[in-house]
Order: sequence, then structure tokens, then C-alpha cells
Amino acid sequence: MAGTDSTQDPILGGPAIVLVNPQLGENIGTSARAMLNFGLTDLRIVNPRDGWPSERAVAAASHADTVIENARVFETTEEAIADLQIVYAATARPRDMIKPEATAREAAVEMCEAFQQDRKIGVLFGAERHGLSNEDITLSDKIISVPVNPSYASLNLAQAVLLVAYEWFQENLRDGERPAGRQLSVGEEDRPASRKDLVAMFEHLESELDAANFLKPPEKRPRMIRNIRNIFTRAALQDQEVRTMRGIIKSLAHFRTPDKSKR
Repeated sequence: MAGTDSTQDPILGGPAIVLVNPQLGENIGTSARAMLNFGLTDLRIVNPRDGWPSERAVAAASHADTVIENARVFETTEEAIADLQIVYAATARPRDMIKPEATAREAAVEMCEAFQQDRKIGVLFGAERHGLSNEDITLSDKIISVPVNPSYASLNLAQAVLLVAYEWFQENLRDGERPAGRQLSVGEEDRPASRKDLVAMFEHLESELDAANFLKPPEKRPRMIRNIRNIFTRAALQDQEVRTMRGIIKSLAHFRTPDKSKR
């Protein structure tokens, strides 16, 4: 199916789509096309293998110019999601971590509710060959899992983006209405912490745990850090709660008295 009507008012907005380590410009372009089909325009690209800008991405985007031209490129996932408050990770593979899951449709319902409360939302998609790393998934609040043929659960990047974008659009287009705009305001204490503030808290805590010689042996440190971060992402901390945790960490570190006899 193909067709555009420039006389129609565009439907734009919605959650950010974050492509982590995409390999081919064509896949970025087709993902951008899928986004604009369903009114999503905030494309963020983390460390694209073939660089940016990309002529192949432009060609494959099939005139989804507003998405491609305004795409932002970041070196790390943490930088790409720094301003977001709610983050989903689209992945088909089970992981050795406890993380709540939702279908694309269930996630769309949740995202609509959060969007109307002025939350900043994003969805992570991994590289075509390897998907998202455990470290990237740890930064998310919830996994989006698409029910597909269990013996062939292979979606390409644009297909995965399209499924999530479609469900978002349908949830916001009930009874022929336009997608919901941001309507509800919330107090500062009720606002979810941004990923930037959450990652800063993680790094603060991990630094003090290193100083206390807790994260050992070294070969187990990465998994221990993932487990600790998952504890806090599941808690869905608010702005004020993150500030409180930073104060607790600082206070415990300040009053920690090393026992030299045990060194």
C-alpha cells in the first residue's frame, strides 16, 4: 500500500524511538518511514555503524524527511535517553534478569496514559544482528515483547518499530479522534526521574560500593551492577525519591569508618 495526501493535517508527536547501534542506513530509513506512517517524529540514533548523515537512510525513508532531518545522534544509550522518564526496551530474547513485560498493545495503553501526564517516553530498539545488550535493557522500565511464531521470532528493525508505532497510533486514534496531546500536569514530587538523574544515582551508588569493596570479585561486578540497577528501575523512582537516595548514599559514605584491622 502506498499513498500520501499533502492536503491533510499531519499527525505528529508521540514517544521517542531510539535505535541503538543500527548497522545499515537502509534500516534506519525504513524505520523512519514506519515512524511517520503512525505519527512518530522523535528519532534518536546511538552510534550508527555506517555513520550519519546517511544517503541510504534518506533514500529508504521514502520522503519521511521530517523524521530523518531532525534525527539526533548520540554516542551512548545513556545520552540518548537522558531526558526521558519512562523507557521501554523492545526485545524478543529472554534475559537472565527480572523485568516486567508488556505486549506492544499493552505498552501503547500505558504510554498514552503517561503521555497525557506530560511524561517523556522512549522505546529502545537494538542492532539488527544482536539486539539490545543487557546493559541497555537494564536502563529500561519494561520490556516490550511481541507475540510471534516461537520457532521464528525474527523481526527486522523496521518491522519492530512499525508494530510499536502502529499500536501507539491506534490507541490514540479511537473513534476517529486525533492522537491525544499533553493535557495533564503533575507536581514535581509526582514526576518520574529522568534517565539522566537515574543513571547519575546509579554511578554515585556504584562508586561508593566500589570504595566499600562490595562489588567483588571483579568478574561478577557487571552482573551485580545490572541486578542493582534493575532493582531501582523496577521501583520507578520519582524525582524527589532520586534526590533522597542521593542524600542517603552521600550520608552513608560520609560516615563510613574504615576498619583498618581488616585490611
